Amino acid sequence: MKLYGIPNCGTVKKARLWLDGHGVEYEFCDFRKHGISEALLSAWLRQIGWQKLLKKTGPTWGQLPDAVKASIRDDASALALMLEKPNVIKRPVLEHKGKVLATGFNLTDYEKLEL
Repeated sequence: MKLYGIPNCGTVKKARLWLDGHGVEYEFCDFRKHGISEALLSAWLRQIGWQKLLKKTGPTWGQLPDAVKASIRDDASALALMLEKPNVIKRPVLEHKGKVLATGFNLTDYEKLEL
């Protein structure tokens, strides 16, 4: 089990607390510190699509020029932006054996996971 995100993100903290509280073993992958590969992002995009993986509510997205925002229309354009600015990736991403189990943190969704 791997949890991808950045340590100071509030939703990442909630997910980590939930996983710890339920005795779920996981590896935390800080993509701000260690980066994130194009191959991994591409795999996620194939599974869940750019609309679920792109975070449009944070300050990084808000500071983008309108033309850049309007240019994000498919997996390829979202991938390029996520590689350039990883903070626009919705976090955390919970993955197990290459399968995305959840993006963001929603208590109801986490409780439904078969871990």
